[in-house]
Amino acid sequence: MIVVSEEVAGAQAVVALETTLVAHGFPAGEGVEVGLESEKRVRAAGAVPATIGALDGAIRVGLSPEELERFGPDARKVGPRDLAAAVVQGAVGATTVGGTLAVCRAAGITVMGTGGLGGVHRGFPHPPDVSADLTELARTQVVVVSAGVKSLLDVPATAEALETLGVPVLGYRTDELPLFYTARGGPPVSARVESAEDAARVASAHWALGGGGLLLGRPPDQSLDDVEPLIERALADAERKGVTGQRMTPFVLAYLHRESGGRTLAANRRLIADNAALAAEVAVALTRP
Repeated sequence: MIVVSEEVAGAQAVVALETTLVAHGFPAGEGVEVGLESEKRVRAAGAVPATIGALDGAIRVGLSPEELERFGPDARKVGPRDLAAAVVQGAVGATTVGGTLAVCRAAGITVMGTGGLGGVHRGFPHPPDVSADLTELARTQVVVVSAGVKSLLDVPATAEALETLGVPVLGYRTDELPLFYTARGGPPVSARVESAEDAARVASAHWALGGGGLLLGRPPDQSLDDVEPLIERALADAERKGVTGQRMTPFVLAYLHRESGGRTLAANRRLIADNAALAAEVAVALTRP
C-alpha cells in the first residue's frame, strides 16, 4: 500500500512534503512549480525530499516530476481518514498536512515542511470545524516546519488546542507564533530556538520522553501586515456562498491572491520554499549524534 522511492529509502535525512499545496494551494499549473522548488531547496540543504500522495492504488512516498504533475485541481483532497479509500478506489489523492503526517508515522519520517498548519476555524463551534492536522501532529513523532497556523483560522484557539494536546510550539528566532503571512502578533510560543540544531535537540528530548509531534514556526521573511482585512472579507464571502469544510482553504487562498494583486501568492510561494529549506536543516541535524 505504501511505496517508498529508492532515493527516499536510501536516505538518512528526509523531509516529507504534502501534495495538497500542489493541487489546491495555487492557481492551476503553478502548484507543481512550487512543489519542485521546495524539493530543490530540500536537496540544497543536504536532505532528500519525500513528496507524498496517492497514485495508482498506492501511497507514494517520493514522487518523480512526471508523477507530481498529475496532482492538479481535480485531485481528491486526502486527510488521514481518506487515505485508505483513495488507495482502494485508485484516486489521485493530494495529501493534507494531517494525511501526510499519517504516512510519515507509517514510513518513519520525522520532519515535514509545509506552509501553514490546520487548526480551529474562526467562529468555532459555528462551524464545528477543527482540522485533523492537530490530532495527527499530537500522535506522530515529526517536526512540522511551517509559517505558523493558516491565517484564515482562529490562531489563539489553535495554540490552546496544541497546548492541550501536548504539542510543543517552537519559535524559530521568534517569541511569537507567526501568523502565516504576518511575522508578528501571534500568541507566545512555548519555547524559542535559534537554530535548526536547537530544534533537533528539543525534538529528540521530547521523543525520548514519549512525546509526539512538534511545531516549529518560522516567520516569513517579508511580512504582509495589512492582510487581515482581506482575510475577513474572504471569510464573509465564503459564508455568503456556503463554502465550508475542505473547500474553505482553496476558496480563501484564491480570494486573497486575487484581491491582493498577487502579493499573497508571491508570499506563499516564498514561505513554503523557505520552510522546506529549514525543515531540511532540521532533518540533517537529527542525523547527527
